[in-house]
Amino acid sequence: MKLYTNTGDKGMTQLVGGSRGSKADRQVDAYGTMDELNAWLGYSITCCNDLDSFFVPELQEIQQCLFDAGHDLSTALNHPDYIFTEEHVQLLERKIDLYSARSPEIRQFILPGGSKMAAVLHLARTVTRRLERQIVALQKESSINPAVLIYVNRLSDYLFAAARYANVINKVEDIKKDDKEAVNWKLSFEFRTGV
Repeated sequence: MKLYTNTGDKGMTQLVGGSRGSKADRQVDAYGTMDELNAWLGYSITCCNDLDSFFVPELQEIQQCLFDAGHDLSTALNHPDYIFTEEHVQLLERKIDLYSARSPEIRQFILPGGSKMAAVLHLARTVTRRLERQIVALQKESSINPAVLIYVNRLSDYLFAAARYANVINKVEDIKKDDKEAVNWKLSFEFRTGV
């Protein structure tokens, strides 16, 4: 099987079910972002060290789920032969609860970063949020499998909780957003003292 077919040379692509659509369509944009997210998770796996290697099977399972969810997003709208179900959401929720319970209480906003693993999980989280926005826009135009949107919404929460727990495991503190008054005082002090 050749990797190139020449069928996309005019900006069209084939959807699951056989119909063709423009590569600029919201539907194609959404499942393209899902593929991007899957790639970020693949990269995240390569960033795991000995301390956070337990994330590997979880992230691989999420990659499998995203592939199935991507199938449903790329299904022609007149062929709603969906394969993705909401049972995957419950697995994410259990992990969110576990990682949240094992991480410090949140008392202020958390900035992306900390350990390398946390940083790449935050990157994946932001791509997940973009994907969620694209799916919401898509469902205003046509019907989609509702389980996909629910899963993607929960996945961003999972990635946030997992990133925080990655910092705990790696003994790196979350990067907290500075209090505005404290920042203003600090800048004023530095200006007056020349520090």
